[in-house]
Order: sequence, then C-alpha cells, then structure tokens
Amino acid sequence: MVALAQPRTPSALWTRNFSLYFTARSIALLGDGMLPVAVALAVGGAGFGPTGVGLVLAAFMVPFALLILFGGVFADRFTARKMMIGADLARVVTQSVVAVALFSGDPSLWLLVAMSAIAGAAAAMFQPGVNSMVRRVASDPQRANATLRVADAIAQLAGPALSAILVAAISAGVVYAVNAATFAVSAVCLLALRLGAEPVVARGASMLRNLKEGWCEFRSRAWMWGVISIFSAMAMLTFAPLYPLGSTLVTDRLGQTAYGWVMSAMGAGTILGGLIAMRYKPARPLRAGAVALVGFALMPLGYAVHAPFGGLVALHILGGASWAFWSVMWSTSVQTQVAPEVLNRVTAYEVAGSVGSIPIGQALAGPMAALVGAEAVLGFGTAVGLACCLAMLAVPAIRGLRRVGLGALAGEGS
Repeated sequence: MVALAQPRTPSALWTRNFSLYFTARSIALLGDGMLPVAVALAVGGAGFGPTGVGLVLAAFMVPFALLILFGGVFADRFTARKMMIGADLARVVTQSVVAVALFSGDPSLWLLVAMSAIAGAAAAMFQPGVNSMVRRVASDPQRANATLRVADAIAQLAGPALSAILVAAISAGVVYAVNAATFAVSAVCLLALRLGAEPVVARGASMLRNLKEGWCEFRSRAWMWGVISIFSAMAMLTFAPLYPLGSTLVTDRLGQTAYGWVMSAMGAGTILGGLIAMRYKPARPLRAGAVALVGFALMPLGYAVHAPFGGLVALHILGGASWAFWSVMWSTSVQTQVAPEVLNRVTAYEVAGSVGSIPIGQALAGPMAALVGAEAVLGFGTAVGLACCLAMLAVPAIRGLRRVGLGALAGEGS
C-alpha cells in the first residue's frame, strides 16, 4: 500500500506531536531565558561577586562542550527522546536543589557550581536530539524550525524581564523553581509523543567507533564542514565580542535603558526573521542564508561608529532577522540532508564546532579592547563577518546545496 504524502497546508504543521514538542521547547526556552538574570542576581546577591557569577556560568559551558559529542552517540544508541527526557529530569533536580538552597538563605558557591555543571552535562545530552526530533514531529521541517525560532525569540524577550520581576518581588529561588517546573513540563510533553520506531546504532559497537562514524559522516559533507570552519571564525571574532564590548559602549554613551531597547529590537527582528522563514523556501537555502547573514555581520558596526539610538535599533532589527533566517536555513538543511541513523552524532559535531570558538573570543575581547580600543575590535568583527559571508558564497558545495524534502534525503555530501 502506497503511503500518501501529508498535505502541505499551514494546518498540517500543528499535529498532536508537533503541538506537544512545541509546548515542550517553548516552555523550556522561557525558563532558560529567565535563568541568566537569576544567576547574576542570585550569585551576586549571595556575596560571591562577578567572579562567582563567572564560575557558575563557566561550570555550565565546560561540561557541555566536553560531553556534547557523547550526547550525540547516546542519542543514536538509546534514541533522542529518551536522552532528552532524561536530561530534562536531571535539570529538574539541579534547579530544584538550587531553589531550595536559595530559599534557605545560605547557598554555597560550590553547590551552585556543582549544580550548574550537572545541568551543563544534561544539556549536552539533550541538544544533539533536537534536530532529529524536529524531523520526526513535523512534515515540514523549515516551517517547524521557523515556528520554534519565533518561540525562542519571544522567550528571550520575556524571560529576562519576568526573571527580574520575580527576583525583585520574591527571590531568585522562585526563578530556579519555575525553571525546574519548565523542565518537568518539557519531559511530560516529550513522553506523551506518539512516535514510531526510531533508528538506533548497534549496541555492540564501541563508543570510539560510534564517534568515528559520526566524524566520518560530518567530514563527508563539504557543505557542512565548510560552513562550520568559516562560521567558527565569525563566532569568535564577530559574535563573541558583540555583547561584552557593545553593552559597555552603549550604556556609557546612551544609558542602560537604551541598551535594553536595543536588545529588544534584536528580539523583534528575530521574530520577523522567523516569520519570513515560515513562508520563503529558497531552492538553495544556504546561499540565501549566507546573503541574509550580511545583516547580522553589520550589527557590530553600529557600536564601532557610535551610531545614534535609531541607527542601533534599525541595525539590531536587521541583525536579528538575518540571524533567525540563517538559523532556520541551516537547521533545516542539516535535518533534511543527513540520514536519520547518524543525525544525532552529526548534530553533535556541528554544535561543538559552532560554539567551541565563542569562549575564546569572549576571553580575548577585553584584552584586545584594552590594547586597540573596543571600536576597533568591533569594526574588525564586522569586516570578518562580511568576509565569512562572502567565503560561504564562494564555496560551491555551500552555495549550490539544494533544498530537499524528508522523502528525498541527500545522504552524501559533495
């Protein structure tokens, strides 16, 4: 019996499975959006100062970076959904422990660091499964990715404000308790999904062999490793200095309120980019995404030339829209061009390559700004960003990659 293709109508996206997955991700993203403010206020308010805040944040990123590749292997071995549910439950525990410690009024710095490290390890187990889950719950991955991107943008807009209100009105412990609840909701929604059998790798294969297979699949796709190689430079030199240096330049010149509005403009732009990506489906998604990414590369230029408030807002709307559109094009390409049985491991390599250079750039931003000036660092970042966009367009495997549907996987890279 021939399976009928699902209708490509707007209503086809909102199936039971996608609605549950959307709820899981949206609620968890809102909780994540609340957390950075809570960490800064809670750790700083407990008397540990900026050093303590830095330790807690670093404690999350280090295990995430170290374990993300293993998260991809485990997702391919035990299924993405099981790993994601387990990661959610682990973070319910860590955030609840911190909430109780904050409610008690005397949290230990090392307790906060330890719980943050466990949460980072759990996130490393969760993240590789995101791509494979999208293609299992949605017949139109691009629209699904765009919808999730809009939800992410709304969460990033609402999360910090809600967190600040809760901390001021009650305590930081409430934010951690809410964050724990969001992960619990996510786990329940993921558990309620009705999915068929998922492809898994042979249990008898060694971990090293699984990692090697994932690397070979990643390396075999010139468009993928090409983008990651180029993007790592953009992440380190364009994206990483943007917030630590840009925030200082704007607040010193225009005030904290102005910087808040500028960041909100970026969030609004991200929503706009997600909405555009829902409708516009280019035949060559990475070419269109690289062209759009020029808007993001221009964002640091506003800081470098001391643009007026209106100019900064306009650049951040453009930058947010550009980033969102690129993100949807990239995620959809990975999800539809890689075979299901290796997608989680390939995603792990892709994520590791994408975020690995950001801490380096963040660490270098301050010393370089002290040496040559923040404006020069950000101006150089714009030049690097534009060069990276041109480099992606110059690589035939990247600009020529064609959009495919789930029924026409292009497993081999060119």
